[in-house]
Amino acid sequence: MHIRPTSTRREFVERAFCGFGSLALASLIDAERARAGAAGPLAPKPAHRPEPPAKAVIFLFMAGGPSHLETFDPKPLLNRLDGQPRPAQFGEAKYQFIAKDARLLGSKRRFQRHGESGTEVSDLFPNLAGCIDDLAVLRSCHGDMVVHSAAQYQLFSGRTMPGFPSMGSWVIYGLGSESDSLPSYVVMPDHHGALEAGQPMYTNGFLPAVYQPTMLRSGERPLRNLALPTGISRDARRRTIELIRELNQASLDGAPINGADDELNARIGAYDLAFKMQSEAPEVFDLRRETQATLDLYGIGREPTEDYGRRCLLARRLVERGVRFTVVVSGGGAGNMQWDAHNDIEENHQRLAAQTDRPVAGLLTDLKQRGLLESTLVLWGGEFGRSPEAQGGKGRDHHNLGFSLWMAGGGVRGGRVVGATDEIGLRAVENPYHFRDIHTTILHQLGLDQEALSYLHLGRKERLTEIRGRVIQEIV
Repeated sequence: MHIRPTSTRREFVERAFCGFGSLALASLIDAERARAGAAGPLAPKPAHRPEPPAKAVIFLFMAGGPSHLETFDPKPLLNRLDGQPRPAQFGEAKYQFIAKDARLLGSKRRFQRHGESGTEVSDLFPNLAGCIDDLAVLRSCHGDMVVHSAAQYQLFSGRTMPGFPSMGSWVIYGLGSESDSLPSYVVMPDHHGALEAGQPMYTNGFLPAVYQPTMLRSGERPLRNLALPTGISRDARRRTIELIRELNQASLDGAPINGADDELNARIGAYDLAFKMQSEAPEVFDLRRETQATLDLYGIGREPTEDYGRRCLLARRLVERGVRFTVVVSGGGAGNMQWDAHNDIEENHQRLAAQTDRPVAGLLTDLKQRGLLESTLVLWGGEFGRSPEAQGGKGRDHHNLGFSLWMAGGGVRGGRVVGATDEIGLRAVENPYHFRDIHTTILHQLGLDQEALSYLHLGRKERLTEIRGRVIQEIV
């Protein structure tokens, strides 16, 4: 074998390339892959179809069940039949509390046509009426359950029991996050208390824990401990986070199956995100940076719109910084503090509408002014509607057979009313839309295919819609 000694440094490097030089190159490539993997499961992912119109979702959840009959679905015949038994030709309905001899209850609300579309809107929403040409009102929604908890689970996860991922978690699983310093999925509950389905309706279910929501609080400090502690520098906090990460990683490395602890992996990511939020995100939650005109638009600084206005404005600030899915809840705690008008529909809905009308209209107006409404899908509604029959004389019971939701932005064609309930608002009779159709339409606007967005769980490919839903083509 003939070996010629190298004579120059350049020749030495050239000949060494396939020796230890290749090892060095492999090390560099491996490090690059590690850095790419460090982005983790929340890294942005391409949608299933190119250039979808929506990038983010804001769900304005009216918890408890707002009445379609007092909001977006006027029924003159119901008013004429006020106090009479329900005519037999409308069929039967399953209720939770209404007696068989209950009488029909007409609505005291006044409806007027607004906008170029001439869509009828209740006088409960004088501010939202000014945005009606941006709304697509779905008057024929329906679900399977007439009790709060099961209906709330179905609204969020497509199932009537806990343990399944919410639509927010599915969206983050499918698209990842556009921000590395803010949560990708945020829920802002009502300060009056928890709902019947509790936190499980918002959560990740069997999806990895990294897709769980971040729960914020009401008031001026939605997150505690967002600022660095007194006397602690950013470098000191970074060293603390790095030590915690190394200790957690050591636990993962010593596990029988490396990296198999889903909760610990999620906690490692949560520490990293918390540090980035302490460093970069405090200004997001500081509404004092907004102009007085913007605060007035949302009704901030006055009652009864202060609380919901703050959370709606925060939703806009989160969306413009890349947060993918935000839920802003109206209603919480005991029944009458929700849109759950068993005793007095007038008192309940006037109070809740007064809290939310200006903030919701302000959010739509603000998104539109900033060019964000085109890419942000806004959904408004509750887990069901209210009954045509009276409960206790002045209230309405739960009603899942036909009710209204609306969508705006994110490629939805506004100024439209689609579907219909019968003449007394008992049942969806024209183009009924199940919750799975709502979910399918949300996914479609985000560029996600309901069948491709699946997860193998206990040997079965699970998905948000369970069985195939349909896109509501009339509004997209």
